[in-house]
Amino acid sequence: MTEMLPGCHARFVHSDTMTVAHWKIDAGGEIPPHTHPHEQIVNLLEGTFEMRVGDDVFTMAPGDSVIVPGGVEHSALARTDVRCIDVFHPARDDYRI
Repeated sequence: MTEMLPGCHARFVHSDTMTVAHWKIDAGGEIPPHTHPHEQIVNLLEGTFEMRVGDDVFTMAPGDSVIVPGGVEHSALARTDVRCIDVFHPARDDYRI
């Protein structure tokens, strides 16, 4: 896994049209507000994760999913240690490491 931000580690799998990101985020880890053109689906496996998508705030529990439309500002905060899987379409070429 690669540390993408402090406390936020990811492993990426890419196809021609999609990217899947496996995240381990330490409690207190933050994803700052940002946008990208990719549609994203966040799937929480473990922990409590707070996501802001546009003006909406979601407190996620295991089994929850949140859709982030392309171009919409979003951010996140891990309230506990978190494991989640993000799916992006189209592929995130900027994450090809």
